[in-house]
Amino acid sequence: MPDRKAKTFNEATLDNFKYIPEELVKTFTSDNGKEFSEFKELEEKLEIKTYFANPYHSWERGKNENTNGLLRRYFPKGTDFLKLTKEEVNIAVQKINNRPRKCLGWKTPHEEFWGEPSIAFNLTI
Repeated sequence: MPDRKAKTFNEATLDNFKYIPEELVKTFTSDNGKEFSEFKELEEKLEIKTYFANPYHSWERGKNENTNGLLRRYFPKGTDFLKLTKEEVNIAVQKINNRPRKCLGWKTPHEEFWGEPSIAFNLTI
């Protein structure tokens, strides 16, 4: 995102959520950043409920914090995200989404979301 304005965040969120089947989007959990200040628009357009974590209570969003840690393995603190290519980001996302998770009964997020394993990780040469 070019900035952290609420309008920009909402546009990006709506653009990304159009690829997710409506019945799978039920809630949205966020922190209290200024980019979430117009959350009511997202609630109305996506027909979802928004929840806010309490400041300095990272354990309230455990899966999110864990995923942030996984992202940091690919993009350490100080990474200039403006210099990353889409391919670099997509590779990291694909690896994270195809990593088995204990909280999902050792299924991957991809399997849990789509109901089947990712074909990219089943290929053999």
